Amino acid sequence: MPSSTSPFVLPFPILIADIGGTNARFSILVDANAEPKAFETIRTRDFESLDAAIQNHVLDHTSLMPRSAVLAVAGPTDGDAIDLTNNDWVVYPRRMIADLGFDEVVVLNDYEAQALAVVALEDDQLRQIGGGERDPAAHRVVIGPGTGLGVAGLVHAASTWIPVAGEGGHVDLGPQTERDGEVFAHLERIGGRVSGEQVLCGRGMVNLYRAVARANGNAPRFDDPSDVTHAAETGSDEDAVETLDLFAEYLGRVAGDLALVFMARGGVYLTGGITQKILPFFNQTRFRAAFDNKAPHEALVGEMPVFAILHDRAPMEGLAAYARTPSRFGVALESRHWTR
Repeated sequence: MPSSTSPFVLPFPILIADIGGTNARFSILVDANAEPKAFETIRTRDFESLDAAIQNHVLDHTSLMPRSAVLAVAGPTDGDAIDLTNNDWVVYPRRMIADLGFDEVVVLNDYEAQALAVVALEDDQLRQIGGGERDPAAHRVVIGPGTGLGVAGLVHAASTWIPVAGEGGHVDLGPQTERDGEVFAHLERIGGRVSGEQVLCGRGMVNLYRAVARANGNAPRFDDPSDVTHAAETGSDEDAVETLDLFAEYLGRVAGDLALVFMARGGVYLTGGITQKILPFFNQTRFRAAFDNKAPHEALVGEMPVFAILHDRAPMEGLAAYARTPSRFGVALESRHWTR
């Protein structure tokens, strides 16, 4: 039955899984000191259910029989039937215990796992953008443009790291400059407003590109974010180039706001599929100028470092860190921890 007792120790071996709308990643952690045994990334559409994926892709191909499972899923994580965002799978923890042989199952939000990762990653898995120096015991923020705009905080209190997942990607984003006004007039809105996610994700990038093109009196040429980024990288479309410059600026504005909300002296961390794809031509100067432009607190924000996460399986590192030593993290387990 669900338990809220913490801290606790999960029995090894432990299956860890990062389950998104499109892909799922699995590893098995044999003990607290071992490196995870990783399995190939799969497309969720290739399997009827999560249970089928675990059985056919993991358990049928190893002699290691995990006793526990720690899952990170894109969607709300409470209840005995957990629906996933942008994915037809439903997670049934009780069924996993009954049918797959687990003794315990813990389900976390995907951005909780992203937040946990920022205390597990090595320096060579990060790239600093601009100045600032990290306070190793201070609060942190993770922001990730991908399918949507994911946001989470990591609060340090009572010698414990506490992930705070929410819907910060839906904060308002408004125009500041005359050029912003010209572009924002053409942005698609939801409920009459422009949120961060309306611009700072895959479909948001297309939304921004179309607005830029129309503000320039041009017919938009692209409907896919990968086409926009390729055109920007090659310089073959001026509207696409401006789109990526504005994308960097607007991401800097939202990231700077979140840095102030959490007083993120431990750093702001950029993650998500889009971040890694555009990083080679990401306008870091424009991003950092927008990040720092928080009058009257420019000096305060300027001292906060920003890092791009280079690790393509960062949430798995966060899950592994949590699975090894759950007591290090203040993860609320009520209605998210099932036992045999």
